[in-house]
Amino acid sequence: MPAAHDVFRSLVDGVGRLIAGDASQVDRLATLYAEDAYVVYFGAPDEPLRGRAALREHFAHVPERYGAPRFRGFRAEDITIHDTPDPEVIVAEFAYVADGDGAAPPPHLRCCFVMRIRAGEILETRDYVLGSLS
Repeated sequence: MPAAHDVFRSLVDGVGRLIAGDASQVDRLATLYAEDAYVVYFGAPDEPLRGRAALREHFAHVPERYGAPRFRGFRAEDITIHDTPDPEVIVAEFAYVADGDGAAPPPHLRCCFVMRIRAGEILETRDYVLGSLS
């Protein structure tokens, strides 16, 4: 499995752990990104994130935004990673899903991330998400 695939899997695994309440994931997730990383979340109200410090701040707020019981069991499923002619670029298709608590419908988000990864760090990612976490 190419190293870029491992970085992607570490990212989505860490997001699931963070939403489950593992605050140690904030720094772990931030270190997956280069110091000058550029992240665009299409469809999100936030501006693009620039740099590891901005990503650390972003991840620090994830538990308060998405720690609700309906996010119980939040994880990535149905992962397909496409390699491209550029060895630094992958395209990952997957779904973020959750088991929820039965009181409200759990999220089901179809995602496509276009990522540039070099030397084990995410340099740039454009994340397309269909669905809503709120």
